[in-house]
Amino acid sequence: MARIAADDRRRIRAAFERQLDAGLHHGGQLAVYVDGELVVDVAGGTTGPEGDETTPDTRHVLFSGTKPYAGVGLHQLVEEGRADYDDAVVEHWPSFADAGSTKADITIRHVLSHTAGIPYGEFDEAVDEWGDWDAVVAAMEEIEPVFDPGERPAYHAFNYGWLVGELVRRISGEPIDDYVAANVFEPLGMDRTSIGLSDDEPDDVAALTGFEVFDRCRDPGEGLGIPASESAAVFNDEAVRRAVIPAATGIGTARDMARFYACMANGGVLDGTRLLKPETVAEATRTHAETDDDGTLSRPARYGLGFWTGGLANDMFGSLSRERQFGHAGLGSVFGWADPETNVGFAYVTNGIREESWEHAARVASLSDAVRLALSDG
Repeated sequence: MARIAADDRRRIRAAFERQLDAGLHHGGQLAVYVDGELVVDVAGGTTGPEGDETTPDTRHVLFSGTKPYAGVGLHQLVEEGRADYDDAVVEHWPSFADAGSTKADITIRHVLSHTAGIPYGEFDEAVDEWGDWDAVVAAMEEIEPVFDPGERPAYHAFNYGWLVGELVRRISGEPIDDYVAANVFEPLGMDRTSIGLSDDEPDDVAALTGFEVFDRCRDPGEGLGIPASESAAVFNDEAVRRAVIPAATGIGTARDMARFYACMANGGVLDGTRLLKPETVAEATRTHAETDDDGTLSRPARYGLGFWTGGLANDMFGSLSRERQFGHAGLGSVFGWADPETNVGFAYVTNGIREESWEHAARVASLSDAVRLALSDG
């Protein structure tokens, strides 16, 4: 497997810097592992409109880039035999649904593959309650399906994290943030990553900027219907950053994220640390649900168990991505992926929120393509 040569690293950095020069975001980070070695680790720009210099150690909000971290915690518990993918959620969380109801048919596999049928609800807007885990649990117990379980893939933007988080807590006895810290971040040496900021650490996270229609070369729409400036304001709030939202408040760096995906690309092991068995990684990262019209995103989507899978047009994995690639985006500003065929872990993190289906996809795919071109040249 060829390494990325020095000249190719310079070209990748130049592509990264062109996006900063174009004003696509104020600051960003790009990290790439090949065969378990960190071969690209660059940062640039500022931590906000008037911020300090962005470095590889600058922490960012990862948005839905958090989902795979939480998902791997649940995969570990399944691997240990403490749960099964086809267990009904109520087997571990009895108050989740009434016996005999449609909701009681929701399984762990449904939750991980975004086919549980409860993709959104009123709690999505309850910002003031996001930091109250008891309120989270109550909201998930009260919500009713809008699709029958297993019937239709529909992206669970927040509910994925609430459901996975409470399942991990019920099965392991530990809060999701503590469990993932002890079983994912610490073993891999991801020392700049957490789910939510803890009470005893400063909020030194890069400030987010939402780029609206007048900042764009065209008007492609507003994705999930939430203006980018509103999303930036919500997640610049320190109280939200300190909330444990396993689908949205990952705080971390591109370097840590690329390390995570390097581990997944290598069958769940990196530098002698094993997070998952190869067969568990293979099951988690194959396509379990696919649609031409996602029930939330209204566009084509492929879901593994806690990951997106590649091979779709305009899917951020690159112009010629393969279905065996897997990873996850974070709201118009973050993307990470693994390619087990080339043993690559890739992460791109910025503080500028842009429309996902067009601007962000093009921004990420161009850097994904630059990395793949460098590998093929080698």
